[in-house]
Amino acid sequence: MKTIYFAGGCFWGLEKYLALIPGVVTALSGYANGHTENPSYEDVCYKNTGHAETVKVEYDPSKINLKSLLELYYDVIDPTSLNRQGGDIGTQYRTGIYYVDDADSETILASVAFLQKSHKMPVVIEVMPLHNFYPAEEYHQQYLDKNPGGYCHIPAAKFDKAKNF
Repeated sequence: MKTIYFAGGCFWGLEKYLALIPGVVTALSGYANGHTENPSYEDVCYKNTGHAETVKVEYDPSKINLKSLLELYYDVIDPTSLNRQGGDIGTQYRTGIYYVDDADSETILASVAFLQKSHKMPVVIEVMPLHNFYPAEEYHQQYLDKNPGGYCHIPAAKFDKAKNF
């Protein structure tokens, strides 16, 4: 198994989307790369913790590779939007790719550079090693499965695309 972390706005939709991709074994909502320990959702929203809403993805590289995961991730974010995705605004909603395997950095940086070629505005996806990750509260896990009408900035058709990848 391999692990990668994606920040892309509200983690509810991103978690569901990533979990649907064949080869993804686990998708877990949480908070990453901030400067406080064990933050709560309220801390992240209101106390300037520096954390991003992030999804930890464990995947089977024999079924899906990192390059494909990156392309699917790009398909559901606006990579040129700084600290905002959909209706969510703030540093906790920034886009980011956080890696734990240094060997992945070359693939990620090459992928982001290639993505930049298709955009006039600068791509503002934060790329860096994972410094910390704390799972979000239980009520945030599989939120859209528990609350099918819940808020999500990802269009419904994208979920079918992920499932059928």
